[in-house]
Amino acid sequence: MVDVITNPDSQTTHTDHSAAIAALQAQFGRQLSVNQTIREQHGHTMTWLANQPPDAVLTAYDKQDVATAVAICSEYQMPVIAFGIGSSLEGQLNAPFGGLCIDMHAMDAILRVDSEDLTVTVQPGVTREQLNHYLRDTGLFFPIDPGANASIGGMVATRASGTNAVRYGTMKDVVLALEVVTATGAIIRTGTRAKKSAAGYDLTRLMIGSEGTLGIVTEVTLKLFGLSECIGSGICHFQTVEDACQAVMLTIQMCLPIARIELLDALQVKACNLYDQLDLLETPTLFVEFHGSEASVHEQAQTFTEIIEEFGGSDFVWDTDEAERKRLWQARHNAYYASSALRPEASALSTDACVPISRLAECVSATAKDIAASGMIGPIVGHVGDGNFHVLLLVNTDDPLEIETADGIISRLAIRAIEMEGTCTGEHGIGQGKQKYMAQEHGEAIAMMQAIKTALDPKNILNPGKIWPQPLEVVA
Repeated sequence: MVDVITNPDSQTTHTDHSAAIAALQAQFGRQLSVNQTIREQHGHTMTWLANQPPDAVLTAYDKQDVATAVAICSEYQMPVIAFGIGSSLEGQLNAPFGGLCIDMHAMDAILRVDSEDLTVTVQPGVTREQLNHYLRDTGLFFPIDPGANASIGGMVATRASGTNAVRYGTMKDVVLALEVVTATGAIIRTGTRAKKSAAGYDLTRLMIGSEGTLGIVTEVTLKLFGLSECIGSGICHFQTVEDACQAVMLTIQMCLPIARIELLDALQVKACNLYDQLDLLETPTLFVEFHGSEASVHEQAQTFTEIIEEFGGSDFVWDTDEAERKRLWQARHNAYYASSALRPEASALSTDACVPISRLAECVSATAKDIAASGMIGPIVGHVGDGNFHVLLLVNTDDPLEIETADGIISRLAIRAIEMEGTCTGEHGIGQGKQKYMAQEHGEAIAMMQAIKTALDPKNILNPGKIWPQPLEVVA
């Protein structure tokens, strides 16, 4: 059963960090805050997991601030948690052992755009919307789109994905190089602007998805992509979720170069209608988008029409109107808030899983039946082009029965995905919320992961209490 911590100030183990805080105050002055409200804001997590605030919050303005702060924390064995925007979903930002939160939002400079090489270098506090706004006159864009206006540093930490992943990949595919502060306060670089390298270990991808447990990112070099000549988008409806998933599976198996293909179940469509004042038919629905030349977009749309007809897809309407496209995709991006509004008094528990595309229909259908049988409110939405989907359960956390029911749904989904040779999380990460599935998913490989963590962070100060199902041994 999920452990719901009711005391927002509760700590797994509370250590007196007063000496470290005094040293940080001497170094940083007013950049450091111990204000209770600010601390709680930086323990924020967009789930029902309890808020576990740090002991202090530092606003960092450059990489040297980060390096100096980490070096002080290393000296005093004080935990360090990096904070971007605060949109993570599995408790990655909580401070179960107290410590220092380094807020990176002020490190928001776009340092270099190399249009000829299709690359950009940014500080970690830059958000994806900020970056694309900056690039708007270059003919280039950054495609990773997790929905929330997340920071680039946070997207690296959680190996973010999103609606464009089916065509453009995830963060692991678009990050070329990182600048990282290590557990001792040293600053290293993990790569170059070259598109490939065979020189040594791939430290860049080791850091991507490590949730701040191996280092703190202070600079990111990213691949960019050219804006398409033509973009077409549209929606189509199905009788069942399984029919919609079968259409997705065939679309991908036929290698149709679709840019986005998103599933919303009937309840999610209803939520979007109410929240964004739409009038969509409240049945399982696919939102799709095609990128390319005008001719190729028309060809893709025609092929997609033929595919969905095999599975009862109806009312497929698409066009190239930018305003309508933005309206529909904004509704998709508002899915979390729209779903939460279905039961405003409840807590929202968002979970995800990812399976091979051949098992998508089976996994989504089984999950939908599980939710229906439980009697809970739990809309389903997903980046189904790559086998990834999300469930948002609305739970009264004052009701032990509801907590137990929700935990059962989440556990069965995670185990179902793993048994289908998938993963318990395609996007959200492990954090605190999904530690108990690590052993089943990774088996003996966990020992290797923990050995890497111990080697790079022997004092276990970098975001401790995340990913691993038990505390690591600290080397004094």
